[in-house]
Amino acid sequence: MKRFDTLSWRLAGFGLASLMLTCLILAGAFFGASLLLWLNPSRSFWLVKLIRWTINNIGSLPVLLLAGAPLYVFFFLALTKSTMGYLRSISSGVQNIAGGNLSYRIAVPGTDELGTLADNINKMAVKLKTAMEEERSAAKAKDDLITGVSHDLRTPLTSVLGFLEFVEKDRYADETELRYYVNIAYDKSLALKKLIDDLFEYTRVSSTGLPIRHEPVNLGNLLEQLAEEFVPVLEGAGMTYRIHTGAGPLMIRGDADELVRLYENLFTNAVRYGKEGKILDISVSKRQDKVIGVCTNYGQPIPAEDIPHLFQRFYRVDKSRSRETGGSGLGLAIAKSIAELHSGLITVKSSRKQTEFETVFPAGCPDKE
Repeated sequence: MKRFDTLSWRLAGFGLASLMLTCLILAGAFFGASLLLWLNPSRSFWLVKLIRWTINNIGSLPVLLLAGAPLYVFFFLALTKSTMGYLRSISSGVQNIAGGNLSYRIAVPGTDELGTLADNINKMAVKLKTAMEEERSAAKAKDDLITGVSHDLRTPLTSVLGFLEFVEKDRYADETELRYYVNIAYDKSLALKKLIDDLFEYTRVSSTGLPIRHEPVNLGNLLEQLAEEFVPVLEGAGMTYRIHTGAGPLMIRGDADELVRLYENLFTNAVRYGKEGKILDISVSKRQDKVIGVCTNYGQPIPAEDIPHLFQRFYRVDKSRSRETGGSGLGLAIAKSIAELHSGLITVKSSRKQTEFETVFPAGCPDKE
């Protein structure tokens, strides 16, 4: 039945029905004319005379053809009226969508070509609406990024310019005060460089065109080596680390350099905000087909209302403390982007006892490329 539920078969049916109706009308007219000729053989009735003249001078077949053509067209137009109305409805719907009303939907009463066309137009409208919403979201994200960068660059840059102005105009008492101003300008310049580096890194890893090498990586070994390299930073904050890895290699597939950046950001975040707890706990384990990495610190808890926004660009839980410690508000956003590039996930849980950042990656086989 679906094979015959098409516009072409429907039009063929309308044509056949129009032909049959035309034939019935012509047959009735022919029978009526024949009856008149039989009932009035003397040809006294004017209609009989007209029929006789037409037959003798024009012929029955041409008359039937001349009368049948407009009848056929009339019946065909009458039978296809609903189909033509639906075509006009589709045209009106396309005009509505083209006019910007992307919520408009065309009714889909059947599964023939017109129904398929209407359904495809509806799907196109949905995709177009989604694309426009994504474009608006991207534009807003770009504006937010520019706003955040401008805000974060302005403060240290103003300080640098201010203290350099003191130096330029000799507004210092002695060399000690001069060195003090220069040191402040230098520290603020380092903060600017860190922000610019983080911004570049975020832009790089959040780009869909970033090439990622998918190579076997032993996540346990990677974190053990990275933790050892982080010892001077931990000691500077009065912290130590403990690491727990499962037996055997804990393999994932990814780019080791990018993974190092991810966990460097997590370690740095733990040092910055968890040094009161004195310990950074690192654990790596395998759960079914996933490799789980957890970084735990025992500092102040993250407020529950801040957790959903923690991986957003430039978001700071403690804004004043973040600026004092040189945080750019991009570290966790970078970590999230790197995790997603590896088909992974990063989440956070925080309580009065501890704060855990958990990464989850698909397990990979070391013997496959």
